[in-house]
Amino acid sequence: MKKEILKKLYAHTEEETDILNGRNTVDQNIYTDDKNFVIDRDKFLLPEQMISVRKHTRFIDFPLHKHNYIELQYVYKGNLTQVIDGKEITMKEGELMMLNQVISHEIKAAGEDDIIINFIVKPEFFQYIFSLADIDNVIFNFIMSTIYSNSTKGEYLYYKVSDKGSIKANMEKIIMELYEPNITSSISIKLLVGLLLVNLIKHSDDIEVYSADNYEKKLSLDILKYIDEHYEEGSLAAISEQLNQPDYKICRIVKKYTGVTFKQLVQETRLNKAADLLMRTSLAVTDIMQAVGYENITYFYKIFKEKYTMTPHEYRKMIEQEHYQTN
Repeated sequence: MKKEILKKLYAHTEEETDILNGRNTVDQNIYTDDKNFVIDRDKFLLPEQMISVRKHTRFIDFPLHKHNYIELQYVYKGNLTQVIDGKEITMKEGELMMLNQVISHEIKAAGEDDIIINFIVKPEFFQYIFSLADIDNVIFNFIMSTIYSNSTKGEYLYYKVSDKGSIKANMEKIIMELYEPNITSSISIKLLVGLLLVNLIKHSDDIEVYSADNYEKKLSLDILKYIDEHYEEGSLAAISEQLNQPDYKICRIVKKYTGVTFKQLVQETRLNKAADLLMRTSLAVTDIMQAVGYENITYFYKIFKEKYTMTPHEYRKMIEQEHYQTN
């Protein structure tokens, strides 16, 4: 990177100077006129511009926001920590993230040596990659979905490519063209971004794909796994703490993906485990009841019979008879 550009990247901007002098909130007027804090590309792009670059403002927490463009974050030096849908992500030097216009995120305060470059990109900028339409990859699908879909799902692609020298070199060339534009920069940037996308496609194994729906599905699997492993406790508070998600969100996701309530799911899991123990072990019914998390024998018999139409003793006897008949 040229020394002149490095000086610009490390120098304090006017906004950063105000923060260091005591300002403790982000001046939203710099970014948007929207009271809902949707960062406006027109604040940073001229009408004829398709792409621009801006250094992320350091020294202050950046509150929850969206933007009306595709944002590409690049960690040039240091780290970047942000929170997306309750998940804290720390990006390392050399890593990238591409976010669509719908996603909401907040960013933790960056330090003096954390240099993050934000690319502000109109979705139309990527239309020239239609020549890649025969390639089925997450980057192409993300961009095409962003341009043509009316989806309201927040999505991002997280490129964990800090060890890929070719991508770093490519990014530095793009930054130089944007910081020191010339008569051929418009064409050069398109070619460089095209080369960047090809490089990223080559390293698709290093991409973490997120959408609000995908994240919920993953979270639902985490919930099911946790319940399967900790069914005897069956505590909503415990699973909420373990997964760092509020109680109401756990309950909503369970209902959405299983069709039953959290309490019903825990009960179903416990009864399945009880039936398995009745089949595989010679433990007393009271011991099995306690092993799966129940203390009241009358209640246990009641709900077991509701599910299996027979008592635990009758269930075990049926299994023994079936085993005897098959041997």
